[in-house]
Amino acid sequence: MQLKEVKSHQQMLGMLRDGKKNYVLLYKKGSEASDCSYQSIAKAVEGLGDIEVLAADVSVVRDIHPKYAVTSAPSLMIFEGKQFIKTEKGCSDVDYYKSLFESTLFTAKSANGEKPQKRVTVYSTPTCSWCNTLKKHLDKYGIRYTDIDVSKDQKAAEAMVKKSGQQGVPQTDINGQIIVGFDKTRINSLLGIQ
Repeated sequence: MQLKEVKSHQQMLGMLRDGKKNYVLLYKKGSEASDCSYQSIAKAVEGLGDIEVLAADVSVVRDIHPKYAVTSAPSLMIFEGKQFIKTEKGCSDVDYYKSLFESTLFTAKSANGEKPQKRVTVYSTPTCSWCNTLKKHLDKYGIRYTDIDVSKDQKAAEAMVKKSGQQGVPQTDINGQIIVGFDKTRINSLLGIQ
């Protein structure tokens, strides 16, 4: 699925689907961060059936960002139906966006009464023994997660340090809550592991 360009706030509202998570990327064509974000999101949505991402170039479409107090591009706006929820700013890698969109699909599929799984991202390196212990722990309980090797992905490493203020691994991002190290008790608590 490709990103769908929108030309106005009115058009955007008409394309937001009721009862679903909706995504709107505000970007500025030609800006390095915006181009990075646009390309990462375009790759992330390939092959994901029911995910639709709308896109608006803020240098052309001037009536969306002021309504939601968005002051920087790129920004990925997240809606529940037509209700604005939050904004993800800057460029993230393909895996991050993929996990964001997949968690939406997973949440939709598990709406039949079981609790949806939280979005989990593990920042690790191949030589880190605690990283491997953490991933084995998640695997044991069937927790789906995105594993990002920060030794190979400089942007992801910088994003990790920006979120936590720490350089050490493992770090786990559970729905936006950062856990540095393998804090089994806290991880189990956040993920509902008994």
